[in-house]
Amino acid sequence: MALKINDECISCNACISECPNSAIYEGGVTWALADGTHLHGTTTLLNGQSWDADERQAPLSNNVYYIVPSKCTECQGFHEEPQCAAVCPVDSCVSDDVYMETVSELIAKKVFLHG
Repeated sequence: MALKINDECISCNACISECPNSAIYEGGVTWALADGTHLHGTTTLLNGQSWDADERQAPLSNNVYYIVPSKCTECQGFHEEPQCAAVCPVDSCVSDDVYMETVSELIAKKVFLHG
């Protein structure tokens, strides 16, 4: 499953540079699939949906840092544990039960994002 950042976030910025997928954004900042990935232009997502990877998307939170679920791989294929959770001083990077994924699905997402 993807991770999320809860309201306990103190916006310390520790997690952003640790994410190998560039899936973490400051509250109020727009995001794109292309950020930190090899994706550009019109892309077919793993679910078959067509998407413009370069198009800026509305922030998922305006108040605290947030993780884009479609970019979060829980660091599978990069690290033994999610790096955002490992560096968060207040343990605000937690499992997002809305986005349940197997390790195989997370690895497939990593390959999709980075080739």
